Amino acid sequence: MRKSQLILLLGVLVLLVSCARGPGSGPPNIILVFIDDMGWADWSCFGNEDASTPNIDQMAAEGIAFEQFYVNSPICSPSRVAISTGQYPQRWGITSYLAHRDMNKQRGMENWLDPEAPMLAQSLKGAGYMTGHFGKWHMGGQRDVTGAPPITEYGFKESLTNFEGMGPKLLPLTMEPGWEEPGKIWAEAEILGGPVTWMQRSTITGGFVEEALKFIEKAVAVRKPFYINVWPDDVHSPFFPPVEKWGETKRELYLAVLEEMDRQLAPLFNHIRNHEDLRDNTLVLICSDNGPELGAGQAAGLKGYKTHLYEGGIRSPLIVWGPGLMSEDVAGTRNKTSVFAAIDLVPSLLRLTGAKHPADIIFDGEDLLGTILGRSEASRTAPIFFSRPPDRKNFYGFENLPDLAVRDGQWKLLCDYDGGRSQLYNLNNDPGESMNMAEEIPGIKEELTQKALDWWQTVNRP
Repeated sequence: MRKSQLILLLGVLVLLVSCARGPGSGPPNIILVFIDDMGWADWSCFGNEDASTPNIDQMAAEGIAFEQFYVNSPICSPSRVAISTGQYPQRWGITSYLAHRDMNKQRGMENWLDPEAPMLAQSLKGAGYMTGHFGKWHMGGQRDVTGAPPITEYGFKESLTNFEGMGPKLLPLTMEPGWEEPGKIWAEAEILGGPVTWMQRSTITGGFVEEALKFIEKAVAVRKPFYINVWPDDVHSPFFPPVEKWGETKRELYLAVLEEMDRQLAPLFNHIRNHEDLRDNTLVLICSDNGPELGAGQAAGLKGYKTHLYEGGIRSPLIVWGPGLMSEDVAGTRNKTSVFAAIDLVPSLLRLTGAKHPADIIFDGEDLLGTILGRSEASRTAPIFFSRPPDRKNFYGFENLPDLAVRDGQWKLLCDYDGGRSQLYNLNNDPGESMNMAEEIPGIKEELTQKALDWWQTVNRP
């Protein structure tokens, strides 16, 4: 075949593929909604009978709800590192929430995430995506840590955050029944960059959504795919719902804030759903960064809370929505069996988008794109490992908490750094972790204990 004929044939093939892909063609857009301190059972579609979350529920009714999805830490900063990098956060020296410099040093932690970490945003930006972060950051730039890199150094073209990140921010005003003037919390956060806009905490998710929508419209205008984080923080205490929806108890305040967050996310969901090109070519993922605060959110029959390595601290509800990227027959389904984690999202989304990552990077996560899109019910092949926040040995009424945990198939093991005090549970039969089988099945106990210790030795960063 002559060169000219080959070129003509290739051109025809490209045209045919382009036509077949339809109006929503091109690399898919991605939106990650990462909610702060929300329990596994806090959405009404996951069993909450005390509050209604109709907008998130609709996303579940049109997508897939996953019941055995894990975040990789029971506390915020390391959980955010894991879902952003596809690697265990211990590799980057972030094992609990980032705080003051002295406190970080006492706990053996870095002050911020190294910008050299393999951020999903950085890879997507390199692939031509417009990238934006809107909401809580908490991976550097908080309290007296004023020298952290701005969020834009991590691969984001634009950012808008709160008091735990460097750069432009929305800061919360507070109002309670009977107050004549609003209060301010974290007012000193103005030293962490600007410009700063003050707005009522009861409406702050809407503020982040509004800026995210503007960013989406800019991406659409220049015909570029986009990746955005929308990370609400108003469901983290202190809780400030609208005054007219005030409650008397911590639980009532939390539920009012939860419903407001759902209402304020609706414009984002509706915009994507009602925009033909975006609906056909956008993947939305919605989950929580860790388990609930005691007395606020709930995890149904799962044991434990935020900061615990029990299921209530590390299992998160996950909804994946993408009508144009999934088969119609998976809409509204629930996946009860696939076991995977936040670290698996980065390699999966890189395959979805065709973006490349640095050649020397080895992810702890696995490519489970087929599971995420409902084409498979595969689980991770490797175990999922966890470590306790170093400052949370005794917390929320639990004394002498275990230091390490591993989920491997149906088995969950918890132990201390020396391998002692093992607890072994069969989560298929006992998701509430009530029947310790460590003495009954010593072989599995010893095998998983050694795996947990080997992992900790590998990732623990002095």
